[in-house]
Amino acid sequence: MFATGIENSVPTIDGGRTRIDEMESCGHYRRWQEDFALVQDMGIGYLRFGPPIHTTWLGPRRFDWEFADLTFADLKRRNIVPIVDLCHFGVPDWIGNFQNPDFPDLFAEYAGAFAARFPWVQLYTPVNEMYVCATFSARYGWWNEQMTSDRSFVTALKHIVKANVLAMRAILALRPDAIFVQSESSEYFHAESPAAIRPAEIMNSQRFLSLDLNYGRRVDSEMYEYLLGNGMTREEYHFFLDNRLKQHCIMGNDYYVTNEHRVAADGSTRASGEIFGYSEITRQYHARYRLPVMHTETNLVQGPLGTEAVDWLWKQWANVLRVRNDGVPVVGFTWYSLTDQVDWDSALRERNGTVNPLGLYDLDRAIRPVGEAFRRLIAQWRDVLPTQSLCLTVPIVMPDEADGRHEAAQRHRAESMMSSAATGPAVQEG
Repeated sequence: MFATGIENSVPTIDGGRTRIDEMESCGHYRRWQEDFALVQDMGIGYLRFGPPIHTTWLGPRRFDWEFADLTFADLKRRNIVPIVDLCHFGVPDWIGNFQNPDFPDLFAEYAGAFAARFPWVQLYTPVNEMYVCATFSARYGWWNEQMTSDRSFVTALKHIVKANVLAMRAILALRPDAIFVQSESSEYFHAESPAAIRPAEIMNSQRFLSLDLNYGRRVDSEMYEYLLGNGMTREEYHFFLDNRLKQHCIMGNDYYVTNEHRVAADGSTRASGEIFGYSEITRQYHARYRLPVMHTETNLVQGPLGTEAVDWLWKQWANVLRVRNDGVPVVGFTWYSLTDQVDWDSALRERNGTVNPLGLYDLDRAIRPVGEAFRRLIAQWRDVLPTQSLCLTVPIVMPDEADGRHEAAQRHRAESMMSSAATGPAVQEG
């Protein structure tokens, strides 16, 4: 699955007074039809995309679907498969932030309402980058609640992951063959001295918490004590163990040059640049969860040479082929995003209007060198990879097959599998 995305981050800053809306900053609200045409022109069949949560979800059971109706109808007409991103780093003002304990149940209602309105949609990322969202909002103090304690981090994390799990359940009730692509940051923390080994070990355990909880995997004793010591109850922990939905999931790994970190003896961190790289870190995540993998985000700024992003694209693709050839079931690759982004150089902490040249196209919708390279890559590899292993073909119903016999048969098969799983013996991972 070759993919790109429409950047739809919507965190708040300034104590919730300022909303950073990337679809507005990047001109997507005005140029969405042009953007979808560019996806087609690239030969890309899959698009990470979602409606703006803060203007679509107006309150409990209150929605404004106007923009979603227009855009998803056009995607269906173009036969582009959306991977629907329902919550990307922010919530509506009336929710407040990720410290709100009502968020998970309310978000499940929103996810269910979306699935009911767009029953032809099959692929979802209910909550994007759960670990990053909790970290930036409630540990670093950058977004949304802008808090900086372990307790606030654990609170945000348990609410975000519970929201993701409940949303998956709500969607599966309406679309039993739904597939969930957990777009999650793949991190690694390197100790820069012997005194830094201990804090690095802790961080390398914490990086897995969002997916451990999401997939119902038992955490180790140290992380269990960390979670319960910072506000998670035993009942809340067992909710995650009792709601294992990983059989419906593809593990999405996001990897950027900023995903690896150097850890000092005092626990402070700074960017290390690429040390292990995507292939090694993905092997670590796959060994832990044993799920099909999709490279769900990467990019690099087009620098002064004009070749930096192109070189990064080919390096990431070489890493994808490496882990695939080593036996990891990789099913997709994504350059994120379609167009340049705005203010990600400050991690959206400031509204400066700084254009970040990260896209396949610039904000005037002129193709960048990396866009040309990605188009060539897709044309060269699209028909080669499926012939290497038909077993790595994801069971997707294309939009133009919706409401047909194939979709009906697949839904029936998924319902039967879910029924068998519900009545069969429980299997718990260590």
